[in-house]
Amino acid sequence: MVKSNKIVWFRDDLRLHDHEPLSKAIESEGNIIPLFIFDSEWLEESEIGEPRKGAFQLQFLLESVKELRQNLKELGSELIFRQGNPEVIIADLVKKLRISEIYTAESPHFRGTRLEAEIEKRVWPLGAELKTFWHQSLYHVNDIPWPISKLPNIFTQFRKESEKSVEVRNIYETPNKIDTDLPSEFEIGVIPVVVDLGFKRPVYDERSVLKFRGGEKAGLERLNKYIWEDDLLKNYKNTRNGMIGADYSSKLSAWLAYGCISPKLIYWEIKKYEKERVKNSSTYWLFFELLWRDYFQFVARKSADKLFEVSGIKQKELSLNNDFEVFDKWKKGETGIPFIDANMRELNQTGFISNRGRQNAASFLVHDLNINWTWGALYFENRLIDYDTSSNWCNWNYVAGVGNDPREDRYFNTISQAKTYDGKGEFVKLWIPELRDFPPSEVHHPNNNVIINHNNDSENSIGNYPSPIIPFNTWL
Repeated sequence: MVKSNKIVWFRDDLRLHDHEPLSKAIESEGNIIPLFIFDSEWLEESEIGEPRKGAFQLQFLLESVKELRQNLKELGSELIFRQGNPEVIIADLVKKLRISEIYTAESPHFRGTRLEAEIEKRVWPLGAELKTFWHQSLYHVNDIPWPISKLPNIFTQFRKESEKSVEVRNIYETPNKIDTDLPSEFEIGVIPVVVDLGFKRPVYDERSVLKFRGGEKAGLERLNKYIWEDDLLKNYKNTRNGMIGADYSSKLSAWLAYGCISPKLIYWEIKKYEKERVKNSSTYWLFFELLWRDYFQFVARKSADKLFEVSGIKQKELSLNNDFEVFDKWKKGETGIPFIDANMRELNQTGFISNRGRQNAASFLVHDLNINWTWGALYFENRLIDYDTSSNWCNWNYVAGVGNDPREDRYFNTISQAKTYDGKGEFVKLWIPELRDFPPSEVHHPNNNVIINHNNDSENSIGNYPSPIIPFNTWL
């Protein structure tokens, strides 16, 4: 009997453990053809003149894809690599390989679901079926107490009711063998490197919180090191607002973003740790953060294309400026506000920024500079090594006051935040060496008597550090 050909299309799930689409395809006993498509849209410029994915993301992504191919080879399989438009590529493969089914992860956000609809439209007349599986969140979308259309607008309600009634599903086992049979003349496809895509290879900065390396193996190693080897989970709640070094938080977000590690696997490791070592508020808090991630995925599904509009989920009209000159100073870390600039320089030079830094940088752009918040979201989309569509855009909606949040906005007093979370100025001095000789009492507002100076005249600057884009007495 001839086996039917089935594509397993890997997207933001670049792993073999806990992979429902792959597991279901194997159960169907067909000829499995793993596929990864480098979407040409990722290199297209957005309205701020930046490609959707920047060099840090691309480096991490391609490392992850390369490792996935190697892991598949060890199981007797292969990974087909293609670059272009997914809907065109998949339809072409359906024709050439007589594909009967395409198994893939279901996207939580509008950009992904729109693509799925287009693929389904193209392959159905060819006799192929697109089968999608929700498997990138901790809770399954079918297990939460509401249909997506009735999802609570407040996270606390979502958390409390879900915790009472929803159980985390079991993990799908990693396969030990995958049958893949391809025509001898079939082109597998070469996985490019960052320079092949027109980008400079990112240079590791010694000040980076972590040397991020893409792939399932690195993600599992980081999980094991954080929880078990260094025994850091027990203090997570107390350290999570740190800003320097690898260990103030789990740093698992990049591997979660590309699905190199499963959120369910993290959950079950937490449960194991609680049983074997300690159960406390810190172990709960890592689970709590996973719930926030879940909530954002469900919110993204509910809000559809509103998530990406200036009026946001609330469809609230805002009066914002499209001042690219001011925006340019923000993104380069040249606002003259040390706490903001230090965070933006860290982002630009490492691809990572702490959660505290993200909130402050976003609040400053929207509420203090009154700049179009979608520009900030697009810039983070380009720069963040751990960029996740749902989390990024939901967070920016929240900060801008157009998300489904009971508060009108998420305003952060920059100087107060700086003194609370960087009291000695160590983080600022790490990223702004121009200020390294300032005492802690002055490092966060070194020239607070200088008036606004958009021209950055040298006599109103400290060394090479610019004068403030707005006066410090805004917060003092």
